[in-house]
Amino acid sequence: MSVLQTLQERNNNACELCTSIEELKQYTIPPSLNENVANDVLVCKTCLDQIEGHVDMDLNHWRCLNDSMWSEHVAVQIMAWRMLQRLRNEGWPQDLLDMMYLDGEALALARATGEHEDAANKIIHRDVNGVILESGDSVVLVKDLKVKGSSMVAKQGTAVRNIRLDHENAEFIEGKVGAQQIVIITKYVKKL
Repeated sequence: MSVLQTLQERNNNACELCTSIEELKQYTIPPSLNENVANDVLVCKTCLDQIEGHVDMDLNHWRCLNDSMWSEHVAVQIMAWRMLQRLRNEGWPQDLLDMMYLDGEALALARATGEHEDAANKIIHRDVNGVILESGDSVVLVKDLKVKGSSMVAKQGTAVRNIRLDHENAEFIEGKVGAQQIVIITKYVKKL
C-alpha cells in the first residue's frame, strides 16, 4: 500500500487538519525528505496553500485545529502546532498551544522550521540575488561545486528541487543533486 493510500485510509479520505474532502494532497512535513506515513499528512488544497504561504492565512479556517491538535498521529500534531504558532498573536491559538502537549522528540521536530521564533529572531535564507528561500523551493546552481567527501562535482545550471533550510545557519540549505543529499551554500544558488 502506498503512503498516499495509507494516509487516505487513516483519516477516511479527509483532510487531517480541517476534515475537508476536496482536492486532497499528500504533504511531507519539513524538514523531512522521505515520504512515509510518519512524516506525511493528508491535507486539502486550502490548507496546503496556506501552509506553503501561497495565500494569506484565513484565521477562521484554522479554528479546525481545536480538533486536529488532538490527533493520535504525531505528524498531524506537529502540523497543528506549527500552524497555531503562526497564528499565536491572534489570542485563541495561544490558548490552544497552552493546552497542547508534544513529547520531546515531536516538539524538537515541530520547532525545526522555526515557526515558534519571533519574526525578528528568525534566520532568513537568501539566494545569490537576495531572494528569500523557503523549504520546498527549487533552486539552480550558479557555480560548479565540489561535493566534500566524494569525487562528485555539482555542475552549474543543475536544478535542486524541494530544498530544506538549515534553521541554525542562514548560509546553508540541503537538497538532492542526483541521488546524493548535499549541503549547499546559499550564495551559490538562484531561486527558480
